[in-house]
Amino acid sequence: MTAILSGLNGRGTQPAGGTLWRLRRNKLGLVALSIIGFYIVVAVLAPIITPFADQGRGTPDLPNRLMAPNSTNWLGTDDLGRDVLARLLFGARTALLIAFGVVSVSVVIGVVIGATAGYFGKWVDEVLMRITDMFLAFPPLLLAVIVAASLGPSTRNTIIAITVSWWPWYARQIRTQVLSLRERPYVKSAQALGVPDYRVIGQHIIPNAMTPVWVQATADLGAVILVAAGLSFVGLGTRPPGADWGLMIEEGRSFVLAGQWWIAGSAGVAVTVLALAFNLIGDVVHEITDPKADQ
Repeated sequence: MTAILSGLNGRGTQPAGGTLWRLRRNKLGLVALSIIGFYIVVAVLAPIITPFADQGRGTPDLPNRLMAPNSTNWLGTDDLGRDVLARLLFGARTALLIAFGVVSVSVVIGVVIGATAGYFGKWVDEVLMRITDMFLAFPPLLLAVIVAASLGPSTRNTIIAITVSWWPWYARQIRTQVLSLRERPYVKSAQALGVPDYRVIGQHIIPNAMTPVWVQATADLGAVILVAAGLSFVGLGTRPPGADWGLMIEEGRSFVLAGQWWIAGSAGVAVTVLALAFNLIGDVVHEITDPKADQ
C-alpha cells in the first residue's frame, strides 16, 4: 500500500500530505487498511504464530480429524486432522502472493504495451492494440481457466493464468492516458530538445498517467483473490497439500451438511473479508485522487 500511495504523488497529483490527511479522515478506509495490514502480518508470521506450522504446510494428523473448534484447535481440524487456523494463516500467504504477483506483473506489462502504443501511434499502436483486443475478446475468467487447465494446477501457474487475462485492461487504460499526455507542451518541449523517446515516456508521460492505474490496481487485488480462490475450488489452482482458501472450501464443502461447517466456513469468511477490504481501499484511493473531491 505504501508503494501505491507514493505512486499517487507524482506530477499532477495531490501532495503526499493531502493524500494521507484525507485517508486518515476516511474511517472506513482506515478499517480496511487495518484489515489488510493484519492479514499481511499474520501471513508473514504464520510459522511463528501457530504451533501447528507443519499442519499449516500440509502435514496430516489423522487421529484428530474433523474435530470441532476447541481450546487447542480454535477453528477445529479438517478431514486430515490439520488445524484449520494454521491452514488459514498459510493460505493467507498464498492469497496475497497471487494477488500482488498478478497485479504487479499485469501493471508492468500493461503499462509498457499501452504507453508504447499510445506514444508512437500509427502501425505500432495498431499492432499492439489488435494483440490486446485478441486477449480482451475472451471473458477474463474463461481465459484464466483455459490457461490454468493448459499449464496444470500450481500457484505459479495460477499467477500466470490470471495475469494473461488481466494485463490488457491496464494496457487500454494507460494508452488512453498517453494519447492525451503526448500532446502536452512539456512533452513537445522535451522532444524538441532531442530527449530520447524512452526517457520522454519514462520520465514525463508514465508518471503523469499512472493515477488511474493505481486506483484500478488497488481494487483489482480483491478481484484477483476471488478468481484465484475460484480456480483452486475447481482444481486448477494451488495443489494439495498446499494451503489455499479456495482449496479449503472445496475440501470442506462435502462436510458442511454433516455439521462440520468450520472448514469451508472459515475459509469463506477469510476470502470475503480480505476481498472486501481491498475493494474498500480501491474506493478510498479513487476518492482521494478525484480532483472533484475538494470542490
